[in-house]
Formats: sequence, structure tokens, C-alpha cells
Amino acid sequence: FHDDQHGTAIISGAGLLNALELAGKRIENVQIVFMGAGAAGIACAQFYLELGARRENIIMLDSKGVIHRDRTEGMNPYKLQFATHRDIRTLDEALDGADVFVGLSVANLLSREMVRRMAERPIIFAMANPDPEMTYDEARAARDDVIMATGRSDYPNQVNNVLGFPFIFRGALDVRARQINMEMKVAAATALAELAKEPVPYSVIKAYRTEHLVFGTEYLIPKPFDPRVLIWEASAVAKAAMETGVAQVSMDLDEYREKLESRLGMSRHVMRVFINKAKKAPKRIVYPEGEHETILKAAEVIVDECMAHPVLLGRPEVIEEKLAELKLDILKGIEIIHPKSSPRLEGYAETLFNLRRRKGLVRQEAYQLIRNYNYFATMMLHQGHADGLVAGVTQQYADVIRPALQIIGVRPEVHKVAGLYMIVMKDQVYFFADATVNIDPTAEDLAEIALLCAAEVRRLGVEPRIAMLSFSNFGSSRHPLAEKVRRAADMVKGRGLNLLVDGEMQADTAVVPRILDEVYPFSELAGHGGANVLIFPNLAAGNVAYKLMQRLGKAEAVGPILMGMRKPVHVLQVGDFDEIDVVYMTAIAVLDSQTEDGAPVPAARLQEAGFPV
Repeated sequence: FHDDQHGTAIISGAGLLNALELAGKRIENVQIVFMGAGAAGIACAQFYLELGARRENIIMLDSKGVIHRDRTEGMNPYKLQFATHRDIRTLDEALDGADVFVGLSVANLLSREMVRRMAERPIIFAMANPDPEMTYDEARAARDDVIMATGRSDYPNQVNNVLGFPFIFRGALDVRARQINMEMKVAAATALAELAKEPVPYSVIKAYRTEHLVFGTEYLIPKPFDPRVLIWEASAVAKAAMETGVAQVSMDLDEYREKLESRLGMSRHVMRVFINKAKKAPKRIVYPEGEHETILKAAEVIVDECMAHPVLLGRPEVIEEKLAELKLDILKGIEIIHPKSSPRLEGYAETLFNLRRRKGLVRQEAYQLIRNYNYFATMMLHQGHADGLVAGVTQQYADVIRPALQIIGVRPEVHKVAGLYMIVMKDQVYFFADATVNIDPTAEDLAEIALLCAAEVRRLGVEPRIAMLSFSNFGSSRHPLAEKVRRAADMVKGRGLNLLVDGEMQADTAVVPRILDEVYPFSELAGHGGANVLIFPNLAAGNVAYKLMQRLGKAEAVGPILMGMRKPVHVLQVGDFDEIDVVYMTAIAVLDSQTEDGAPVPAARLQEAGFPV
């Protein structure tokens, strides 16, 4: 297996499959012209035959002209495979009416006139390096219906071998394949072609400094640094190796994909465990911002994963138009509700009025409020028409949480809700609270936040080790702020819940086991590897800490997980996030609902996956 030969063949082959689909042509019918008969050119031609091209439809040229049966100069057995019987002797003649041009030769070989004589919707893969046989701008100037790819990163559709060889080898090595056969190569190309039709994560769009990437003439193949390529391509190669009998190791493909995902970051590995649990008992999750592109992209993942039943609030015509624009075929997997025309609107308004009439709400105002998507979604949850709610893509946290507190309310034993973040480091998982709700909590509030965290963290399968944080270590300061945290820790201990909790303590004391073990051996946390749940003394500290960890510490923050509500409500923080964050919060909402209705949610989720927590 040689990267320059087979890598180019596989990546360009993926692009060709998609280009032909966009052009409305079948590979067995198209006329293909190859300019360049070296190792890469021959490999591409042979690979295209495997994809369905016909040998009689291929014309190949080298520096001496068309390779034909009567020619003897510069010939070899490899070129002879593609020698034509047709009376064509020049590139100009070969391109007349041709559907596809594949260039692996030298720069500036094609003219505008040549391109104009090609068939309708011509496909030009000008892959000469460093400069192509024709620039993208020149090709577009010659014809506006051209579908173009090059080897250049500054043009659309870069045929870059980095899309192939590391991931093909990953799949082949993981099943200990005795060889990389043609079926494995075809599987790689097909996987890349299919991945290009999937919605592109915001992280990839941001990395390439563009507004959007949607399958089409300017996006035929995935971008070279799209992290999903690893999962799609390596698993496809491994599957083909097993199916063709060259693999020496057999594996479960779902488990293998999960393992590959773990290589993309700890948070993806952690959340894959939760997503798989969510899939066992999917729930109806409502999204008030159903018209937003991020929600639509997330819904596509959610539907594909079968982890929830998305209910999108919005105008059906707008949602359907955006789905078509994004090329998302998920209408059968989602439910769309337009609140303002819903038959439930009047009943919801009356319920809202009855809930809030002694809180200053009049009936007319209730009828106005229920037309607001946040209030409508929350009422769906209240009435049992949805099992969970996820919002906050475009709205401020307070605007979403207010209807939830007014309609859903907190659990009977809870006085205040709080926000929890799961902070995923390279080799460790921490939980931070409160980072979103309580600005200046009292000692009683801090104790309740700690208890809420303990319950939530245990529900996620982790045994909590709680540190109540301050600027003081175990009485080193008598300042009222330090005393407040100390009282909170004593309140939690006094509940007799068999929790590992201590405080007040400084942040480094909490997370550095050596400090606890050597300096404060009397601490409840000494000898237990440090804390994994950090309770901050106020909102400023918690919010600043998680954002610094995320931005400077390169941690991945999953959340916020809203704790203490009667029913699952999760509100994202407006900012720099993408559809995968919505997917993750959906998984948390489904798990919340599963626990609420008694569905089995096995413990030790993270430990069973081998995470140090």
C-alpha cells in the first residue's frame, strides 16, 4: 500500500462518487480522461474500475500523448492495460464530450476552450502538485456548471491523502489484517463519500473559517481535519477486512466505534457511554429553538443514534426549508409543533393561569405568555407531553429557566436549583458547582448544592468525593466567607449520608492528593486520591473556574446540568458551542427521565468504561 498511489485513488474516488451523484451521471456510463500515467494515475484508473467505471470509456495520456494500441514509445505493461482502440491522439480530442478529467501531471495544461468542449456538468479533478492543471478560478470562468477538485487547500474540494492513509491503517491494524485488499479500499472511499453528506460539526466549520459546509459542488469530500473521519473510515475498513477474511481478529463494530471515539477526546468517550445508555429507553425531548440550525443538526445525530424522540417547536415551513438546505433527511424521525397553531394552546394557557393566578398573573397575560416557545415547551413537560427539555442555543439562561421554575418548579425537598459542569481532562473527570445559578449562596445553600451534586454524580455512576472550596484551609482564616464554607461542610457531614466530604479547603489542596495526605492527613479526603466534586463558594468563583479550565486548561466542559428540578430541564449557556453539546445535554435529559420513571440506569457508568474519576 503506497500513500501517493492508493491514497490518491481512494480520496479522489470518494470525490468522484459524489461528483457523479451531483451531476446526475452513472459511473459506468461516463467518459473519463486521465492526464498522467505514472503510479498515481494508473492506481486511480484501476480503482475507478473497481468503483464501476468501464475500461473502454477510459482514455489515458502521458507526456508523449494518448496511450493507444498502436503506440510503442514509452509503453509498459501497466500503461498497456489502458491502451485505447479509438482514433484519438491528443488531449484536445480526448476531452471532446468527456465527462471527467483526472489530472496527475503538470500545471496549466488545460485551456478554457478544452473545458468548454466537455460534456454537461463536467467533472475536473486537477491534482497536479503544487499547481493544478487548471486553477479553480479558471475552470469556473470557463463554465459555471463545472464540478472541480484539486490538491490545493485554498480551493474547495482538496484531495488530500491525509484523509486516507492513517485511518485505513488504523482499521487494518486493529483487526490485524494480513493485507489491504481492494474491498477495504472501496470501503474507505465509500465511507468518505457518505460522510460528506452528513451535517458538518460547528467545530470543523469554525476551524476552516467559513460560514457553512453543506454537501454540494464545493463540498464533495470531508475536510482533512474533520475528526469524524477516524470513526467512519477506520470502522469501514475493519468491517471490510473481517467480511473478506483477511482479518485475524474479529470485533464488535459498535464497540470498536466507541473505542475510536475515545481517541478523539475524553469527553466523547465519556458521553458515548451515556448515549448508549440513553438508547436503551429513548424519551421525548422538546426543543423550543427548533428552527435553529444547531438544533436541526443535533436532531439529525439524535435521530441517527436512536437516543431520543426530538420534538421541535417552530414554523413547519421554516424547519422543512432549513432541513432541505442542510440536506438533513430526518422528517420521519422528528415531530414539529407550531405553538401558535397548536390545538393544545388554549388548554395550556388555562393551566398556566391556574398555576400562576395567585402569583399576579391574569388570564390575558397567560394567553400571551403561552405563545412564547419557552413557556409552551415547559408546559409540554409539565403536562407529560414531553419527557425533557433542552434549550439555550440563542437565549439567555435566565429567559429559559424562568418559565421552568414558574411551571415545573423544584423538587419538594429542594429549596434552590443549581448548575453542575462535568469537566473532562485528559485523564480525569471533575464536577464543578454551582457555575450558573446562585450568585451568593448561604451556608445552607452550599450544603444543599453539595447534596444535589452528590446525588447527580452518583446517578451518573461516580462515587463523589466532595471538597467545599475557599481561600482558607481548615480554619487557617476566620473570615466570615471562610466560616460560611466551613459551616456548609459541617451541615453536609451532619446529614449522615455516608459521603466523603470536607472543607473548607483551597483548590489545590482539594485536587492534589499529596497535599491532603502529607499536610492534612486528618481530612476526610486524605488517602482517597483527592476530590472529584468541587463546590465553589459563589457563582463568580465557579463560573470563572470552569471557563478558565475550558479555555486555558484545554478541558472539555459538558453542561450545565440543571439540578433540583421536578422534571428534566437543561439550559445551555449562550456562547461558543455546537450541535454536539446539544446532543450531550439531550443524553443527560434522557438519563434524567429514565431515572425519574424508574427505567433501569445501571451504576458505575464511568468506572465500567475505565475512567479515572
